[in-house]
Amino acid sequence: MTRKQRIEEVLKYLGNVMDDTETELDYTTPFELLIAVMLSAQCTDKRVNIVTPPLFAAYPTAAALADATVDEVFAYIKSVSYPNNKAKHLVAMAKMLVEKHAGEVPTMLEELTALPGVGRKTANVVMAVAFGKAALAVDTHVYRVSHRLNLVPKDATTPYAVEKALRKYIPDATVAASHYWLLLHGRYTCTARNPKCDGC
Repeated sequence: MTRKQRIEEVLKYLGNVMDDTETELDYTTPFELLIAVMLSAQCTDKRVNIVTPPLFAAYPTAAALADATVDEVFAYIKSVSYPNNKAKHLVAMAKMLVEKHAGEVPTMLEELTALPGVGRKTANVVMAVAFGKAALAVDTHVYRVSHRLNLVPKDATTPYAVEKALRKYIPDATVAASHYWLLLHGRYTCTARNPKCDGC
């Protein structure tokens, strides 16, 4: 079986057993999604969804968040991982949105990754979910599942290498869904410890 055929079979299987879910993060605008994804780094979506409602209520726009102090934002997000850095990044990100993008979340990878605290994975999630672009975010789950199921070469040792290897064979129309199928499979079935291979 070629790698292309393997990817097609795995995604067909996952697509049959899962919904075309977008994200388990709660949000209503691209700005809220960007904040939630930034907060989700090395933190559970469940925890982020507890933290964000009061944060979004206090800072509904980039301008509002840009006017906040780091300490004020920290008070809302102190229960997530690395709250000090994330509070700094959120305020700096909001200021750049106001200064360079009229308070709106940009739609291009280069503009998104130029924002403080926004890496390629976060940018890809925002592009795929908020703007419907064919972007594939590679987090720890997607990385692990891709290697375990032999969807990518062994020498694809970085998230970007995995992204490129997967994108080679995944059609644009199913890229966003494929990300979440692989992510959720890794989160709930093909877990880092004690994977549920009998149910796969």
